[in-house]
Amino acid sequence: MSVAQAVQASPFAMPRHVAIIMDGNGRWAKKRLLPRAAGHKAGVEAVRRVTRHARVIGLEALTIYAFSSENWRRPEQEIGDLMGLLRLFIRSDLAELVRENVRLKIIGDYGRFPSDVVALIDDAVRRCAANTGPILAIALNYGAQAELVHAARRLAERLPPEQIDAAAIEGELETRDMPPLDLLIRTSGEHRLSNFLLWQAAYAELLFVDTLWPDFGPADLDQAIAAFGSRNRRFGGL
Repeated sequence: MSVAQAVQASPFAMPRHVAIIMDGNGRWAKKRLLPRAAGHKAGVEAVRRVTRHARVIGLEALTIYAFSSENWRRPEQEIGDLMGLLRLFIRSDLAELVRENVRLKIIGDYGRFPSDVVALIDDAVRRCAANTGPILAIALNYGAQAELVHAARRLAERLPPEQIDAAAIEGELETRDMPPLDLLIRTSGEHRLSNFLLWQAAYAELLFVDTLWPDFGPADLDQAIAAFGSRNRRFGGL
């Protein structure tokens, strides 16, 4: 029995919502004496492999960190390359997402992107709006601290302080219509959250792997889910 079959056979071992910090594209390219753009292109292929496999094993929701609010600090050429890859991904993969009944969700303020990219994203979300299957959430110009600040401001505009509790804050987050985050994976050997899903990760299992993102594939996702299934999640209890 494969790892995927094993986790499918045990519903208690299967997370509902997995998030991935896709790290290591640049180092993958550097190891091969290639430009960073080649690493990002290989990273898009890894996205395809992993998102397809997530559907195969029945994952309910997958969130990927594609562009952080801090990524604007990168060189202009690299940002341009990333925008180009985003355009290509939407144009080449949207039909598959619609056909596979994927609910596409964008978290983050992608309105800062070039206008043609914004139009492509809006069209992709609209075309997937009627789908009822698994959720693919893509974080674009996303930062968890900004998400929490915006949530707090919206609540402060309409509620007195004593009525603002955890449930109220969760209701303002961009992931409010998604299952609770169960497992957060970061590739490339780094051990930090980098301003990603800070509230949502409060009780998530964290898994840091050395594999560079372009090398991450179905077997790696299966192993991560198997590791999740082996953990005892007590949520503060015994």
